[in-house]
Amino acid sequence: MGKLDINKKAKEDSLLATAYRLFTTKGVSKTSVSDIAESAGVAKGTFYLYFKDKYDLKNRLVAHQSSKLFKSALEALRAEEREMSFNEKMIYVIDNILTQLEGNHAMVAFIAKNLSWGVFKHAISSAPHGDDVDFREIYDAILADAPSDIEEPEIMLFMIVELVSSTCHSAILYSEPVSLEKLKPYVYRSVNDIIERHTKGLK
Repeated sequence: MGKLDINKKAKEDSLLATAYRLFTTKGVSKTSVSDIAESAGVAKGTFYLYFKDKYDLKNRLVAHQSSKLFKSALEALRAEEREMSFNEKMIYVIDNILTQLEGNHAMVAFIAKNLSWGVFKHAISSAPHGDDVDFREIYDAILADAPSDIEEPEIMLFMIVELVSSTCHSAILYSEPVSLEKLKPYVYRSVNDIIERHTKGLK
């Protein structure tokens, strides 16, 4: 990587880090492009060399932070020596991610509030940035490991993502309606039910 490329990456990284700090302290709606550029120490025009607007940057951050969670969870899964079924692997990854999130409330508030299937799909179809996890690779690996007779795998993953993110958000931040630990068995039971239903069909 040449000096010019290193300088460009440093500016992009600075914008990402600065925006994440501002988004998680002030909120997206109260943070302007000017705020981000000024705090990152770059000209406002420089911001638009990397991102269309603050929402484009927000989506990149959601994908970036999510990829870090997935990367850590998958590394832990690969280190496991015991044999696991597809259902067990899915729940293992979810449990690992929830454990990571439990210790980072700022990330929970940011990701859960801004995560959508559209953002996830965009991450799947886009080339990874820097050291981000390749979501397309993860997606393909999950489907390759899924039972061969599974129906509508994309709908299955959509429902699991929406279920986990929506139900665990309040449990982590506010222990509502119960603590995360008390909620987990019910979430995992529901994840199992979703997978089984898509394996057996709708009949």
